[in-house]
Amino acid sequence: MGQGVKGVRGNGFTILEIIIVLFLLAGLLGIVLPRISLDENLSSVGRRMVGTVRSLQSLAMSSQKTVRLYVDLDRGLYWPMILDGNQEKIPPDPTWATPLTLPATIRVSDVLLSQGKKESGRVDLSFYPTGRIDPMTMHMMDAKNNILAIAIEPVTGAIRMSDERIEPPRPLIIPERVKPLLKTS
Repeated sequence: MGQGVKGVRGNGFTILEIIIVLFLLAGLLGIVLPRISLDENLSSVGRRMVGTVRSLQSLAMSSQKTVRLYVDLDRGLYWPMILDGNQEKIPPDPTWATPLTLPATIRVSDVLLSQGKKESGRVDLSFYPTGRIDPMTMHMMDAKNNILAIAIEPVTGAIRMSDERIEPPRPLIIPERVKPLLKTS
């Protein structure tokens, strides 16, 4: 018996299959690439700031010395100092050897402290050996005016982040008719 004619069948892809695969890859890249940002965004800077607060709180507790974080609102710089008696010293960790800078696209718009609201100049935040932190609410903004608020609860040291402004609680007002009831005899 003779062998029949062998069919011609290639082992490669057809041009149509290649075009479909390229089309699918282009669509996938169109979805994924806009979500990948090489620039630092507001949330990553906020997380880094929260990490800084946590590490300085730990530093104050482990060294049993008050640590102060200075924030220059105008230049976007921040740096810690350890209070040793009446002197300030740079922390021994090489991370803190030079002031850290916020990215050019992100700025601190204002800081709410117990003394009031500051929009320029320098503010400081103290971390105590007991774990307590001065109360503070910091509002950061990016180039698109997106906002990120970081609020520090003083007693517990809890940190809250929000994509909306966090205003300080209003002081409790005691009505005049109740004040006589609060007086001790």
